[in-house]
Amino acid sequence: MEYFLQQLINGLTLGSIYGLIAIGYTMVYGIIGMINFAHGDVFMVGSVTSFILVLIGGVSFGLSGNSAGIIILLALVLVVAYAMLVSSVYNWTIERVAYRPLRGSFRLAPLISAIGMSIVLQEFVRIAQEARPKPIQKLVTGGYELMSKQVGEQTFAVTITNMQIFIIISTLVLMTAFTFIIQRTSLGRAQRACEQDTKMASLLGINVDRTISITFIMGAMLAAFAGMLFFLHYTETDFFVGFAAGIKAFTAAVLGGIGSIPGAMMGGLLIGIIEVMWSAYFSVEYKDVAAFTVLVLVLIFMPQGLLGKPEVEKV
Repeated sequence: MEYFLQQLINGLTLGSIYGLIAIGYTMVYGIIGMINFAHGDVFMVGSVTSFILVLIGGVSFGLSGNSAGIIILLALVLVVAYAMLVSSVYNWTIERVAYRPLRGSFRLAPLISAIGMSIVLQEFVRIAQEARPKPIQKLVTGGYELMSKQVGEQTFAVTITNMQIFIIISTLVLMTAFTFIIQRTSLGRAQRACEQDTKMASLLGINVDRTISITFIMGAMLAAFAGMLFFLHYTETDFFVGFAAGIKAFTAAVLGGIGSIPGAMMGGLLIGIIEVMWSAYFSVEYKDVAAFTVLVLVLIFMPQGLLGKPEVEKV
């Protein structure tokens, strides 16, 4: 039981990161009906930017005291703010260069363009920052012991770290905040109007181009925040980290019901838990197979995903 609980905590942590990235996928798809396959590399840009800023700032100690904790928290706020800014600029540029000129073309064209932008971002970071992994020591340390069990001469303790608590809580807060924005604000109403019919929304006075650009920026901010969380929790990043995370997040968005923010988060949590549990109890080499198998089964019996709504075409 203790081992299961520990792996559940680890799975929720990984799933929360996937969920944040998946929200960006589902927001873009919900408005323009296209998948931004460069979104995972925007996550990577946020992660690498966080590494560069931490390296420049010389932040090399953990939360060992009150003063140190305050300094670390202030430093991380500045890091994530700048990472969000950089990632937003990249994603805004992707929308202007790779999507807007192809918005009225056949659906395969923007897909190919997005894959091209993904390769461009990967190669740009690889050349600019080298391909080697970029590790650091843990910045956020400490945690809590939930329970323990004596196993022979050793004690197995179920723990949750401060970083895991921060990841889970911040993910829930961001999901709630973005759901409120979509459901209760004028920007959210404009986004939902564009989702239903961009031409009619334009005729009603909504600036469709600006709304879509803001949506890309919002998705990039979530991806950058997830990139910082990933980097701080696993203490390593590289130019290729966005590919695998992007595929898993896209899978999470489809699993939860693409177009639904709570569904994207639920899908991310499920993918994270499946990966960690399969790695813990079976073979780690087949954890991806297990996650994608669950996706296939869900789509066979629930094509719209867990929380997605079936598309109804009015004629």
